[in-house]
Amino acid sequence: MRPGLLADLAAEGTALDELLGALTPADWARPTPAAGWTVAAQVAHLAWTDEIALLAATAPAAFAARAADHPADAVDRGAAEGAAAPPAALLARWRAGRARLADALSAAPEGTRLPWFGPPMSVASMATARLMETWAHGVDVGDALGRPPRPSARLDHVAHLGVRTRGFAFAAHGLPAPTAPIRVELTREDGSSWTDGPEDAEQRVRGPVLDFCLRVVQRRPRADLALVAVGPDADRWLDVAQAFAGPPGPGSEGRPRGGDGRAR
Repeated sequence: MRPGLLADLAAEGTALDELLGALTPADWARPTPAAGWTVAAQVAHLAWTDEIALLAATAPAAFAARAADHPADAVDRGAAEGAAAPPAALLARWRAGRARLADALSAAPEGTRLPWFGPPMSVASMATARLMETWAHGVDVGDALGRPPRPSARLDHVAHLGVRTRGFAFAAHGLPAPTAPIRVELTREDGSSWTDGPEDAEQRVRGPVLDFCLRVVQRRPRADLALVAVGPDADRWLDVAQAFAGPPGPGSEGRPRGGDGRAR
């Protein structure tokens, strides 16, 4: 597991928790850029998904049974049902669920593979996915409150997932995955670099870490971001990039500045 991953997952949850803890009941009812989802629905979705992930980590057979009977509208239904609870109860539910999940991931034996909606995941992959989703939905909450996303060192994990899901993003859009290597060169807020891929690759993606992460979770239109693609595969990747599981997201090109589809 990458150093500090579980600690960073906890810190990402704490960062959003601190924002939510200061909200009024009216704030919880604010609409977010994800159509039909309020701030409460965003948090309810995180709580619901953490609980499903906990089931995968602690009761694989029960998870398999639930996954086999997973209706198409389960995500939206879980968000709507959870959002109906009083804000204090919903916040307590999310806090308890993410704490239990953190304990389960920490206790999982080395090499454990967790079932999921698709191929099984390593514990590190599950933790990275939960961090990505917590951050992405936190962006939606921040957008609803007029608070722009701020870069942090934890975005390294989101960038990592964004690169690792490149083949999946192409496949999700019915496209063949690129065979040529793509070099990714991103700049952190402090001026340091995050890189992936061979240095001599002809195709490249460059830009700020924050912008790359916003793109791979589909929270900003590509035109609003300072990302540069060199080469046809790299260019197409920035169009279809998707770090979250499931079918292609609704995209971000037609949404107002400040957010877009739901990472699932």
